[in-house]
Amino acid sequence: MSLAPTYPPGRNLLAGKTVLVTAAAGTGIGYAVAKRAVEEGARVMISDWHERRLGEAATRIAEETGSERPATFVCDVSDQAQVDALRDAAEAELGAVDVLINNAGLGGETPVVDMTDDEWQRVLDVTLNSVFRMTRAFLPGMYARKAGAIVNNASVLGWRAQKGQAHYAAAKAGVMAFTRCSALEAAEHGVRINAVAPSIAMHAFLAKVTSDELLAELSAREAFGRPAEVWEVANVMLFLASDLASYMTGEVVPVSSQRA
Repeated sequence: MSLAPTYPPGRNLLAGKTVLVTAAAGTGIGYAVAKRAVEEGARVMISDWHERRLGEAATRIAEETGSERPATFVCDVSDQAQVDALRDAAEAELGAVDVLINNAGLGGETPVVDMTDDEWQRVLDVTLNSVFRMTRAFLPGMYARKAGAIVNNASVLGWRAQKGQAHYAAAKAGVMAFTRCSALEAAEHGVRINAVAPSIAMHAFLAKVTSDELLAELSAREAFGRPAEVWEVANVMLFLASDLASYMTGEVVPVSSQRA
């Protein structure tokens, strides 16, 4: 097993840019993306449905980066009215949103024969439909400026199979397809849409809800023999959001060796 690399310094990849990150509370990929975006020179706004954890995340970002506290907005991305309110708040706070990070997702582990309609629908609504809603809400502003980048958080489960994950895998495969199709539409307006597909990115909540046996199994499948750090996934997302990826659109970039 290889050791995780040293946490890298910012390189001003997003200097002068504004970034909105959904599902940024807690300790997962969303929080890591928001923190790294600040470290890369961006003005950042974060959103989540959980008000207390969202506020704590904003305070922690400010403390850990030595920057001003990012703006926050409570939003359930499965509700279109709240998505529209988030768009309006973000544009009022940031002036315009240059980069949208669609990070919201909801998992679970249920065999198909035991899965209820409500469980299936809830996972797809948060994990797939939210990406559609957020993208639809923010594209007109990006089209008007003929600039912008959207990065979606997919998963290797959009490519490979795993028991108990039919709803989540179907949703993430949908995120991949949506990314490719919407990118073709957005390209003529100067807007890029890409996605990342991580597998196991270790953080406190994942460790709490996942068995040691499954964590060990997934880690063993990786080429490096370890989980990704959440900031390693965040770094790829912010590369895709940056001008360094100016000729990339419609791509789903794996941040894992588990494509099959």
